[in-house]
Amino acid sequence: MPKLTIITIVYNNVRDIERTIKSVLNQTYKNIEYIVIDGASTDGTLQVVEQYKNQISKIISEPDKGIYDAMNKGLALATGDYVLFMNSGDEIYDPKTVEDIFASSPGADIYYGETEMYNDNWESLGRRRHEAPEEFDWTSFKYGMSISHQAIYIRRSIVTPYDLTYRYSSDIDWIIKAAKKASNIVNVNRYVAKYLVGGMSKKKHRESLKERFKIFTKYYGLLPNIFNHMVIAVNLALYFVKHRRTND
Repeated sequence: MPKLTIITIVYNNVRDIERTIKSVLNQTYKNIEYIVIDGASTDGTLQVVEQYKNQISKIISEPDKGIYDAMNKGLALATGDYVLFMNSGDEIYDPKTVEDIFASSPGADIYYGETEMYNDNWESLGRRRHEAPEEFDWTSFKYGMSISHQAIYIRRSIVTPYDLTYRYSSDIDWIIKAAKKASNIVNVNRYVAKYLVGGMSKKKHRESLKERFKIFTKYYGLLPNIFNHMVIAVNLALYFVKHRRTND
C-alpha cells in the first residue's frame, strides 16, 4: 500500500473547501497523508479547515506568492510515495477512487484517468473536451492538455518544484518534466476527479495560452508547435460545430 500525499491549496474559498476536504477524508484507501496549504484566507476558510485538523496531516496558513508557490510549499512537506493535487473546489471522484487506482497496476510511475467537469452550481457538464489519451507520455500534450492536474498521480521521486517563472500554466511544464522521467505510465480507465471550471487559467485565458505556447515550444520545437496549434484550432472548430448540431 503505497503512501499517497494529497495536497489541497486554497485561498478565500469558504464555499467549496469543505466539499474538497470530505472527498479526501472519505476515501476507503487509508495510507493517505493530507496537506492543506491556505494562503492566509480572510473569509472563514481556515476555520472550516480547522474543523478537520485531527484528520489532516499538516495545515499551513500564511501568505504566498501565488498558486504555484503554494503548491511548492505542499511538495516540500510531502513524504508520500506519490503526490496528487486536489485543489479547493475539486473532488476525488468517489470514495473508492484511490483504492482502485493503486489496485489497477502496482508500482507505476504515473497513474492517470478521466475528469468530469462541474459548473459553479456544482452541476455536471460531462467529460472534459480533451479526453484522456489511451496511452500517455511526455509528448501527449502537443495537441493540448489532455489530462487534468487533478487526475494524475505521480511518484514523488520523479517530480520537481513548479517553475515559478510560469504564473498560469506551470502545471503543464511540471507534468511534462515528470512524464519524461517516467518509465511506467498507467491509464486506470475510469473517472478519477471532479473539476470545478473557472480557475486561474480560465480567468487569465490569454496569458495562460501564451504560457502554454511557450512551454510547448520548449519541449516540442517551434515549427511542430505551430503546426500542432493549427490542428488544435481545427479540432476546436469541429467540436463546436458538432455540439451546436447536438444542441439544436
